[in-house]
Amino acid sequence: MRSASMLASIPSPSSGSLEIGPLNIHAYGLMIALGVVAGVWLMGRRFEQKGIGTRDDANGMAVWAVVAGVIGSRLYHVATDWSKFSPDNLGDIPKIWQGGLGIPGGLLAGIPVGLYYLKRKGIPVGLAANCGAPGIALAQAIGRWGNYWNQELFGRSTTLPWGLEIDADRLPNGYAPGTLFHPTFLYESLANFALVGILLLIDKRFRVRGGHLMAMYIMGYGAIRFFVEGLRIDEAHHVAGLRWNQWVALAGIVGGGIYLLISNRRAEEFEELVPVAAADSEEVDSGIDSEEVDSGIDSEIDSEIDSGIDSTDEPEEVPEEEPEDVPVEDLDVEVDQADEVDRP
Repeated sequence: MRSASMLASIPSPSSGSLEIGPLNIHAYGLMIALGVVAGVWLMGRRFEQKGIGTRDDANGMAVWAVVAGVIGSRLYHVATDWSKFSPDNLGDIPKIWQGGLGIPGGLLAGIPVGLYYLKRKGIPVGLAANCGAPGIALAQAIGRWGNYWNQELFGRSTTLPWGLEIDADRLPNGYAPGTLFHPTFLYESLANFALVGILLLIDKRFRVRGGHLMAMYIMGYGAIRFFVEGLRIDEAHHVAGLRWNQWVALAGIVGGGIYLLISNRRAEEFEELVPVAAADSEEVDSGIDSEEVDSGIDSEIDSEIDSGIDSTDEPEEVPEEEPEDVPVEDLDVEVDQADEVDRP
């Protein structure tokens, strides 16, 4: 029975690195890099499908968003697990290849930086967020396999046939060698792949407003993370019986839902205003009867033309002036006066 149980399990890698000739590649970082490449590729492809940008725009955005995301995720991990670094292990903070990237911190830092970059490029932020949402989920689905290579962040013990084997030197205290654990990395990876498909299907079947697909991603990932966090047994801060990251996941679910409700309500109010404005314009148009205006103009033009024709046909008669009778004596006087003027 023991051998059968061991055969029906997921073995862990013997090393967390890959040796290719003289190169020693940390598998954790490799998985994250592959996830980023895949996510940026999907985002760039969706940019071109939507006609809002190119793959070069997505690549340029990724440079800044990934750097911000890595810094934010590392700071989030350090802040939530400060006891592991303070006060004697501060030098371990930059060692991200050893694991320890908090996805909530990466999302909080990477998404705003990426969207700000795209806004500066003149790309609509809402549509860009919709294009990027499936890409982020795809990157997480691939990047989660880094936890597998590091044999970390697994769940509680299980007897399921897909239980994960963990090396003896990496077992938590209180667990015997050979204990199998829930492969939470696999659960989260598969769930994120499913989330990618769901988001793409929604975007294809429905007319999604700008930013709404990103909100759906945050809600979907929040639900996934809440479930996965409930299985994990690594050290974490608890608040009111829940792990800290579970509260963060719930905040993401609630925040995404509130955003969708408010955005939909505003859109409905706007759509209600548009018909009212259209109706008002129709009333104004109907108040001025075009036929009446045309007939009035026509009548005025006809009257002017008729009056012009009448004046042409019957011109006004100008009375002839009769010459005045001038006495002959007055003419002789005037002639004599003219002769006197002409004499030297």
